[in-house]
Amino acid sequence: MFDWNDLRHFLAVARTGSLSAAARSLRIDQSTVRRRLSALETALGHALVEKQSGGYRLTQQGQHLLPHAEPIDAAVQAFTRASFGLGADALGHLRVASLVTVGQRIIRSGFLDRFHALHPGITVEVLLGQEVVNLSTGEADIAIRGGGPAECALVGRKIAELPWAIYASRSFIARHGRPATQSDLHAFPIIEFVGGLAKLPAAGWMKQHATGARIAARCDNIPSAHLAVRSAAGIAPLPAVHAGADKELVDLFGPVRQLDYPIFVFTHKDLRKTRRVGAFIDFCIHELRPVLMTGTLRA
Repeated sequence: MFDWNDLRHFLAVARTGSLSAAARSLRIDQSTVRRRLSALETALGHALVEKQSGGYRLTQQGQHLLPHAEPIDAAVQAFTRASFGLGADALGHLRVASLVTVGQRIIRSGFLDRFHALHPGITVEVLLGQEVVNLSTGEADIAIRGGGPAECALVGRKIAELPWAIYASRSFIARHGRPATQSDLHAFPIIEFVGGLAKLPAAGWMKQHATGARIAARCDNIPSAHLAVRSAAGIAPLPAVHAGADKELVDLFGPVRQLDYPIFVFTHKDLRKTRRVGAFIDFCIHELRPVLMTGTLRA
């Protein structure tokens, strides 16, 4: 008989295509993934994955078992979420996922210290990254991020609309000049958003207003885009709350309302009535907007 927990490691490799990515998704070391996967294969008497150039792929046996393993994992996650709601007290641990730029602002502001002072029985672990976590599979309990829900089982509340603007560096302007109007953007090198950033309103706006512009660099995260603009590589849209504090950058046109980006706090619907989850979300609604908009807490 195999260990049910080993299915998580098989699914992680199947979903990511590599041992290293699977280890990161499970927040364990790569050798553990390899060992647990090997144990599952030994117990079943079949090789489930095989190494190929650049990663791993499922064997025929692995492909056959994958659709049977998925609902088992979903059922275990649902059971875990349901168990969270059994306790009567707002106590325990919360994992809160956030993109790097938003998470850094939350940490620096003292927001978490303020929350802990009100709820000393709840500990908060902040997960910073550039990828959207899957709340349905238990990668986190709460996510603070932009855009709509990435999973249909999520519930969310909007915290703020973050203003964006179009920026260039002072050295870029000294070298290339500056566009007089938005319609002049096509004549200047730009920073293109790729990956997850390609879904942002700002990315679509730039495609429309800078058609034919030379692409000087491509970035899949905001910190990289900020650095590319600061280094005078090109023009790009950036969150005004971050870029506006950088004295090297110039706001070319002022706030562009079409670029405004909503920030939400999300959780899984099975967790929304859990007291510690509810306490954190309520605190976000009342306290987080000024942190995201100005970097300061309300008096």
